[in-house]
Amino acid sequence: MSDIAHEQLLQCASIVGHNFSNIEFLRAALVHRSWHAEHGGEVTNERLEFLGDAVLGWVVADLAYHRLAQDPEGRLTDLRRSVVNMNALADLARSMGIGEFLLLGRGEDAAGGRDKSSILADAFEAIIGAVYLDAGYSAAFHYVQSHLAQSIEEAIPHLDSFDTKTRLQELCARTSRQAPVYDVAGDGPDHERIFTARVLVNQREWGSGVGRTKKAAEQLAAAAAFDALVAYDNA
Repeated sequence: MSDIAHEQLLQCASIVGHNFSNIEFLRAALVHRSWHAEHGGEVTNERLEFLGDAVLGWVVADLAYHRLAQDPEGRLTDLRRSVVNMNALADLARSMGIGEFLLLGRGEDAAGGRDKSSILADAFEAIIGAVYLDAGYSAAFHYVQSHLAQSIEEAIPHLDSFDTKTRLQELCARTSRQAPVYDVAGDGPDHERIFTARVLVNQREWGSGVGRTKKAAEQLAAAAAFDALVAYDNA
């Protein structure tokens, strides 16, 4: 995209789900540094990303605190980590089609930047920052809540598995193995998509899992790999 017209910004605002009083906040959230490098004169979305990351962390911490009212701090941290990470945020941005509206440099665009998880996650955080500047903390809170409430509910039943994923990484470090690598594939239409995850340690598969989200599949695969490695080490 060589530039973004006002009509396209309005279309983007519609899919983002916020009626901007100042649409230029949204435009700034879409400007990647590669665009700035080629065109100059534009503020990149990095400052908005910084702001949005802070807002996102605050809102999810608040939601986790009240949703898990009787749980210890460790469980709250696990819940926040499970929904606030690059892959999860990129999936949200991808589902909304934000990549179509990004202002990218020619090289980044040609390299598939519109579907890169790091770029999409950063853009989503920048949009949260834009919502905050445009309408204040209450609007930003409700914006994050509306987009992440379902992810939070889906993550809660898998928190014990999330702990296992952390334990798997710690086990690998403790036994001088390489960090786990997750290979995830999806199958089926978007509304009924099933994900299969394999976890490899030192280039060998140790476990697999199937779930309705990438996170759930990875968590189940990590649990299987943890048990397999412990059994192998104790044989």
